[in-house]
Amino acid sequence: MNTLLFRSRRWLAASGLLLLAGAAQADLMLFPTRIVFEGKQRAAQLELMNSGTKPETYRLHMVNRRMGPNGEFTAIETAGPGELFVDNMVVFSPHQVTIAPGSSQTIRLLLRKPADLAEGEYRSHLQLDRVADATGGSNVEQLAKPGTQDIGVVIQALVGASIPVIVRQGQTQAQVKLTQLALMPSGPGQPGGALSLTIERDGNRSVYGDIGVSFTTAAGVTLELAKAQGVAVYVPNASRSALLPLTLPGGAPLPAGVLRVVYRERAEAGGKLIADASLTLP
Repeated sequence: MNTLLFRSRRWLAASGLLLLAGAAQADLMLFPTRIVFEGKQRAAQLELMNSGTKPETYRLHMVNRRMGPNGEFTAIETAGPGELFVDNMVVFSPHQVTIAPGSSQTIRLLLRKPADLAEGEYRSHLQLDRVADATGGSNVEQLAKPGTQDIGVVIQALVGASIPVIVRQGQTQAQVKLTQLALMPSGPGQPGGALSLTIERDGNRSVYGDIGVSFTTAAGVTLELAKAQGVAVYVPNASRSALLPLTLPGGAPLPAGVLRVVYRERAEAGGKLIADASLTLP
């Protein structure tokens, strides 16, 4: 999942589908939430579904983004060291869609790889921007009171989403370690405290999966304390920090035992173990 930004738009991820909703302005679901071209694959498609009650229009375009140390994204124009983009080799259609309530739209993507493409992983993001409704009740002139000089003001929450589009060329691989595990004290929004850790990545391939945190007491009882879905570390980032709020039964502090963190590929990708680590509590 997973892959989210907060600017003038809101980005929300949910269990394999990206569900977007802002001020009752839009209800858009996307599947899949990532496009990955590997081997001889040259075509892919993205399904957009409007679960709202009125037609919605979206404009699509490719953007390049850089992942920060905490998983945040910023838009960039120029590639930095190790950054490889796909915006000049992946084409898609259509570029703008209007989807009726309860209907869907297919976006088709086509990969056109240069013959001399160097080995490695390339990534850009397909961005969908909601087009503001300029008709009906959104028309400022119609909102002005008849016979007065009042000026109507319309504020619409524009909702958008972006998903990564990845091209893997040749042999790609990644090694991952979970390091710097530490328990953080409880605080606002984190009554059970939190676990901080660092995901260290090496190689020419990004990693993407789910993180689970469990605790086994000295008596052998195992409790599930946290889960984070769709956690990625993209090339060329060597690491990413994460903070996972813990849910403790009854709010009691953890007794002596072993805290275990497991990072796995998503279930639909096979659930293979990527990395794990443990923290012993005295």
